[in-house]
Amino acid sequence: MSANDAPRAQQPSATYESAFLKACRREPVPHTPVWFMRQAGRSLPEYRKVREGIPMLESCMRPELVTEITLQPVRRHDVDAAIYFSDIVVPLKAIGVDLDIKPGVGPVVERPIRTRADLAQLRDLTPEDVSYVTEAIGLLTRELGATPLIGFAGAPFTLASYLVEGGPSRTYENAKAMMYGDPELWADLLDRLADITTAFLKVQIEAGASAVQLFDSWAGALAPVDYRRSVLPASAKVFEAVAGYGVPRIHFGVGTGELLGLMGEAGADVVGVDWRVPLDEAVRRVGPGKALQGNLDPTVLFAPTEAVEAKTREVLEAAAGLEGHVFNLGHGVMPSTGPDALTRLVEYVHTHTAR
Repeated sequence: MSANDAPRAQQPSATYESAFLKACRREPVPHTPVWFMRQAGRSLPEYRKVREGIPMLESCMRPELVTEITLQPVRRHDVDAAIYFSDIVVPLKAIGVDLDIKPGVGPVVERPIRTRADLAQLRDLTPEDVSYVTEAIGLLTRELGATPLIGFAGAPFTLASYLVEGGPSRTYENAKAMMYGDPELWADLLDRLADITTAFLKVQIEAGASAVQLFDSWAGALAPVDYRRSVLPASAKVFEAVAGYGVPRIHFGVGTGELLGLMGEAGADVVGVDWRVPLDEAVRRVGPGKALQGNLDPTVLFAPTEAVEAKTREVLEAAAGLEGHVFNLGHGVMPSTGPDALTRLVEYVHTHTAR
């Protein structure tokens, strides 16, 4: 089946009864499952060793290297799920957008999208464009066995922000200028990105990913009224397009406390919460019928073990009444985080929540 065909529900796999997938489905779990965003990354010396001298985008296109990097935190930390090693701009690179990930800067786009003619850069994504993803996930699922693999993609708004700004931004002035000043072009841009994102997620699910996460990393820059009008429709399109596969869908953003209800409304099964909103308040904002993911402040891991455990207990106590909770940080692992701190954190959550 191609990535653009109508989806179909997957049959239960070896990962179906895992604590992670049970929590996503809001079912009873043997312990609170844990995984971390950026768990496979610069905080691990073994990651730095295998990535040495290899540019980021090239790393994402080597199936055996992707497999090794994705497995590293599972081996070291005993997390309850692996997340596929890639980058949110990979599908854009795969369809021919002239971009690169520059060390210390991030994704930089050679020709930013500012006019309707610029949309021509964004053709449809086919499975053949990312055959290395299919190959890597095949290798991974055989190695992981009963440990779920999370696939992911960048949400249309965050991808649009990079494409319109030409790179990372603190203010998103060009993206917002298009959103406010040319809403038709903005809507067409996000709609096209929704199709590309959907195709990328379908490739990952069909290759064997057990869940998917949509990263809308920069959505916190938006007011709720603008998110509802100008962003939510495209994200909802992505979630609806992959709903038939039956895999949990996670929605995550940073600084999105005012948007949590809307992000849940977009169609995810699990809503990620950063560290700014306690989980017991987040569940009120999101509403019933959703699991929550989060939300320890990543900087807590630089404190002594006793302080980490105390802050972790606060998160777990705030999550005590939730139907489903996946423990995570409120954002990604910071590069200078000590790996042993993460290992101890996983063990502490598992032990403290054992049923």
